[in-house]
Amino acid sequence: MSRKYFGTDGIRGTANTAPMTAEVALKVGMAAGHYFTRGDHRHRVVIGKDTRLSGYMLEPALVAGFTSMGMDVMLVGPMPTPAVAMLTKSMRADIGVMISASHNPYQDNGIKLFGPDGFKLSDEVELEIEAMMDSDMSALLVPANKLGRAQRIDDAPGRYIEAVKSSLPSSVTLEGLKIVLDCANGAAYSVAPKVLRELGADVIEIGTKPNGLNINAECGSTHTQTMCDRVLAEKADVGIALDGDADRVQMCDEKGQLIDGDQLMGLVTTHWKRTGQLRGNALVATVMSNLGLERYLESNGLRLIRTKVGDRYVVEQMRALDCNVGGEQSGHIVLSDFASTGDGLLASLQVLAVLADREGPVSEMSRVFDPLPQILKNVRYAAGSDPLSHSSVVDAISSAERAFNGDGRVLIRKSGTEPLIRVMAEGDDAIKVERIVDGIVAEIMAVAG
Repeated sequence: MSRKYFGTDGIRGTANTAPMTAEVALKVGMAAGHYFTRGDHRHRVVIGKDTRLSGYMLEPALVAGFTSMGMDVMLVGPMPTPAVAMLTKSMRADIGVMISASHNPYQDNGIKLFGPDGFKLSDEVELEIEAMMDSDMSALLVPANKLGRAQRIDDAPGRYIEAVKSSLPSSVTLEGLKIVLDCANGAAYSVAPKVLRELGADVIEIGTKPNGLNINAECGSTHTQTMCDRVLAEKADVGIALDGDADRVQMCDEKGQLIDGDQLMGLVTTHWKRTGQLRGNALVATVMSNLGLERYLESNGLRLIRTKVGDRYVVEQMRALDCNVGGEQSGHIVLSDFASTGDGLLASLQVLAVLADREGPVSEMSRVFDPLPQILKNVRYAAGSDPLSHSSVVDAISSAERAFNGDGRVLIRKSGTEPLIRVMAEGDDAIKVERIVDGIVAEIMAVAG
């Protein structure tokens, strides 16, 4: 079945424009509330959000939807997406909701749903909720004496802070580390600095003054130059940049050089193998991860298991294969011993714990493999069109795959959140990679207008 509302990571769009309207949020609350009402107990939902102005519109609409189905609502305010997942499970809620568009600008917003186990919903469940949203739900409304109530959970930040800190052994301290922390003016603006300081770090804050309109604005994991420049200016040991809902992280060393998600995952995976913490003898990552990471893991007797793009697909495979490390090159890193979804703050702590176990500057310890030349370019196309179906584009992609002849790979995919086609290629020969990507991009642009 095709999807009308849900994409690769919940429902997302421009705020106050379909599908990201108060009306749709109301329907989500009603449909999800009814779907997760099972049994005679008092049902509950946890709702969190990031710092976008439009959260003030979407939050009460969701509350109205859930309470109309008889669910009690627990509001935790601005909190990271992984915190909402954790609280959903720990507070015995029937469903969790995060209002966020992650790394997108403030104009966008989104709705992500978590089941009672703290994991994102499957495609099948989302399709069932979609079908209900477009039906007449008036007969499902509960009588007046069964309506739900709403309350704010004031100690939610403290619960998450303690959970994240407890992921580190008590012997690990961040004392002596000078860290630049960029919270993207997003959901972690309050909790993340507290975690690092309580663990002993000297923290220089960026992006901790949200105003509803500045989330991800020239800061955070999608604008890492701000962090890199500040690390150099402050002579810090390391930089950490989260995105708007803090489920992904990018880091840099003392030289202001980026350490991408592939390097971070490789570092943690091989360290956990040495310490006996790794399960499944593998890392689960997406098709976007660098071929150099795959070769590095193989040299250490480990496998790289690839999934389609989207951290929930990574998590599904991790659960199926009983692996406890997975993630995406973009910085979604899932450590299932501690969290059910990507957690940028928790992942950065685990990286710092590995580095604390070794001697030397971060620049010498954090890059565990040499990445192959990889180029990714985005091509915007008109909504409703399908450039990838044109014969000239199909032929260009086939020709590129033949040209690599085993010494590289091509990946073409549509974005799940924007009208973009992502063209990626990597291989041993940087010139060939660039030529192949440019050729495919040119063909797509020719038919996309």
